[in-house]
Order: sequence, then structure tokens, then C-alpha cells
Amino acid sequence: MSQLKRAAMDHLDWSDIRLFLAVAEQGTLTAAARAVGFTQPTLGRRIQSLEQSLGLKLFQRTAEGFLLTEAGLALLPAARRMAEEADAAMRQLAGQEEKLTGTLRISSFDWFSHYVLADCCAVFLHLHPQVSIELLTDSRLFNLARREADLVFRLQAFDEPDIAQRKLLQLDYGLYAAAGFDLSLLNTPEQLRLISMDSYFSDLPDVAWLKTQFPGAKLAFSSNSREAQARLCFAGLGLSVLPVRMAEQIQGLQQLPVSTPPPSRQIWLGYHQDLRHQRRLRAFIDFITQWLGDIA
Repeated sequence: MSQLKRAAMDHLDWSDIRLFLAVAEQGTLTAAARAVGFTQPTLGRRIQSLEQSLGLKLFQRTAEGFLLTEAGLALLPAARRMAEEADAAMRQLAGQEEKLTGTLRISSFDWFSHYVLADCCAVFLHLHPQVSIELLTDSRLFNLARREADLVFRLQAFDEPDIAQRKLLQLDYGLYAAAGFDLSLLNTPEQLRLISMDSYFSDLPDVAWLKTQFPGAKLAFSSNSREAQARLCFAGLGLSVLPVRMAEQIQGLQQLPVSTPPPSRQIWLGYHQDLRHQRRLRAFIDFITQWLGDIA
């Protein structure tokens, strides 16, 4: 452990150690990402950030996979002890705390439900098997006061009374095309085809950005579904603005370089104040906040 900087070791985060262990045990970034529920690019960035914080290379990147360096081998025993202690602490807490039960009704927009919430719900339900979750994917705004949903995720702030709300995360967008797209075509917008939101959502910031960036381009396909847009983009039908968190999970899409990125938006979560003491609701909010922090 003498190679490891003491100051850096004192500030190691357990979530970073968990990712280090996954790569060390799985041997490849792809297998480790699958084991921890991350995308491969996200896990790669987290490992690189950990190495930079320590000032040491923990892995040697080879064609066969990730091999532990001398520094990585030095960190491995301490990392395994941390994992054992964390598991023991969780077992003690589980034994002391009353188990969560009941149904949690969650509403969100389409792609966020499929590409983020579904995986989060799966891990949460493994931890709390006596809880059941009903995930509603709908573009309409559910009424929290009428208990149409317990917890709502959406892309605008809540203006209803008695709603507790907060910003969950910033949602970044990128410009995408099918893999292998000829970048020189970006200089001739009149030859391009675009994929965008339908007319009902024509006032969204990313829709206006796309029109401004490529005046004269033909609108080839429009839909209120980001997933449908992504599929048409993957099929080579045109350029599309997509959420980065979604597009990074779809192989065959290529993010294109732009001088000014599409405008970002905020994802909000909200619930009725009467539910603020409901344990399963509070547990899920805490869990997804940590989950999104881990995969950022």
C-alpha cells in the first residue's frame, strides 16, 4: 500500500472502490459494466477519474482486458476488506430495520422509464422484495393530489399546491446519427434529413436548436417518442437530438461534434406532501438519487 498516496486514500469513496473491484474481478470493462449496471463509457470514465484522483494507474489496458498494475494489486486487499465491511454493515441494518412493504406507483416519460427507471427499480426490488412497483409510462401529467401516482418524474417543475418537489438531475442532449455518418455532410444542411419531435412539441428548446443549426434540411420523421426517433436515427434516416443518457446505451449511434450543444433541461421529481413520511417512498427517492450519482 506504500505506493498509494495517503491523502488520496483518505478520500476514497466506496462507490469508486465498488467499481474498481468489479473491473478487477471481471477482467473486462464490458463484463464489469454489466455486473454493476453501468454503461461501458460511464464505467470507463469513473475508473479513469479514480486513477487521476490517486495519481496512479490501477489497470493496464490490453487487447484481452484490464490487468491490475502493481498499484492495483496493492489496493485490492484493502478494497476487498471494505466490501466485506460494507456487506456486514448492510446486514446489521437490515436486521434492525423493519422491512419495507406495500406498492409504490411511479409515473415518468417514455425513454426515462425504459433506460433509467427500469434498471433502478430492478435493483431496488432486489433489496426490498416485499415492495411492489407500478411504473406508468405516459406523457400526460398525473394528478398527485388524486393519488394517480405516488411519485412523478417529469421535465418541468410542478405548479400544483401541496407538492414537494426538487430537481433530480440535469439532462444533457447531443446530436446523433447512425454510425459511419459522413461528417462532411454537416457543411451542406440542404442535403441533410432531420428526425425531431412532432408538431405538438415544436416549441421544445432542442427542436428550435435543430432547425437553427441546419436551415434548409428536410424533416424526414417526427414523433413524440424519443425511442422512435432513436430507432429511425439508427436506421440512417437522418440526424436527431437525443438525451445523452439514452443514446449512450444504444449501439450503432454516433454523437456528432457541434460548436454549441443542444440546450439541456432539468428532470424534476415530485410527490404530495401527505406522503413525505411514507418509508418506501423516501427509501426509493434516496436510492435513485444515489443510483444516478453512481452512474453519472
